[in-house]
Amino acid sequence: MVDLNKPLAYRMSPKTLDDYVGQEHILGKDKILYRTVVADRLSSIILWGPPGCGKTSLARVISNTTKYKFIKINAVTSGVADIKNAIETAQNTLLNPSGKCILFIDEIHRFNKLQQDALLPYVENGTVILIGATTENPYFEVNKALISRSMVFHLNPLTDEDIFKVLKKSLTAEEGLGTYNIKVEDSTLKKIAQTSNGDVRTALNGLEVAVLTTSVDKNGFITITDEIAKECVQTRKAIFDKKGDSHYDNISAFIKSMRGSDPDAALFYLARALNAGEDPVFMARRIVIAAAEDVGMANPNALVVATSAMQAVTMVGMPEARIILADAAVYVATSKKSNCAYLGIEKALADVANKDTGTIPMHIRNAPAERNGKRRLWCRV
Repeated sequence: MVDLNKPLAYRMSPKTLDDYVGQEHILGKDKILYRTVVADRLSSIILWGPPGCGKTSLARVISNTTKYKFIKINAVTSGVADIKNAIETAQNTLLNPSGKCILFIDEIHRFNKLQQDALLPYVENGTVILIGATTENPYFEVNKALISRSMVFHLNPLTDEDIFKVLKKSLTAEEGLGTYNIKVEDSTLKKIAQTSNGDVRTALNGLEVAVLTTSVDKNGFITITDEIAKECVQTRKAIFDKKGDSHYDNISAFIKSMRGSDPDAALFYLARALNAGEDPVFMARRIVIAAAEDVGMANPNALVVATSAMQAVTMVGMPEARIILADAAVYVATSKKSNCAYLGIEKALADVANKDTGTIPMHIRNAPAERNGKRRLWCRV
């Protein structure tokens, strides 16, 4: 029996691998993850990808296909005690004859080192088959010992076509919106898919809100127009976390766009950061660094422009600061580039740190000398 009170995104979660949409690079029928899930021979894995790409849905599919006991916990609300309870359940041969379980930990990067360490011996001896899901780079956020005992699979944002397929299916599925008389053009569904930016959960939530808040017309239909869809899904969802991987990925792309003399790309990544609420002074500092490191002596005025822009951004603030940042970013991006000063100081620092560089020659020292009984600075011109 389908519980229609649950969110549409939950109800439309795939039950089998055949229902699963997207991620063909790891779930194609000739791929290792597909084969291990079908054969129920799964080893510990880490699923890494942005929100709404299907990590939790894949865990649900595994829970429906495995013969092992499946236990789910969320790292946000769980601790070492929950891990111990899961281990005790797995080792209870009366309730669990296999003596092992699949433990799904959502948001595993939220566990601290102590909590992650508590898993190690049980992952090592096979009591626990770990499935960890994370939106952050596991090589930075997950214990190295756990990583070494797991296979890491990177899930990509779903394509617009993938999301369109899920939306289309939800209109007729019994567990979806099949009980409603809905009229909606494919072009409208595609716009919802495009606005969701690879997050199928956002797309389904938007469609559900559109259906539930639209009145039935005189013909008995709920008609979803482009305008209604736009109101319900709102602006294009930016996959950006000011403290997560996307923050560092975006700022790296911004700097490399200026370095690569691509002003259009620089403005795009600048806009992406500002749209997500990035600190404009932080962006200004990145432009100053690029002006010094990448433009350098090819156009020394770039550093003057960048530092002036940073001062102006501090004084003015948003939203006008966006114009100042754009001016400076375009100036740096379109300037000729020379990193000779950067390379030079790096080599000099390396020499000073690692070589015997001798003493300062006498003729350029600020050495005191006695002449005619008076102490004076001695130098040779």
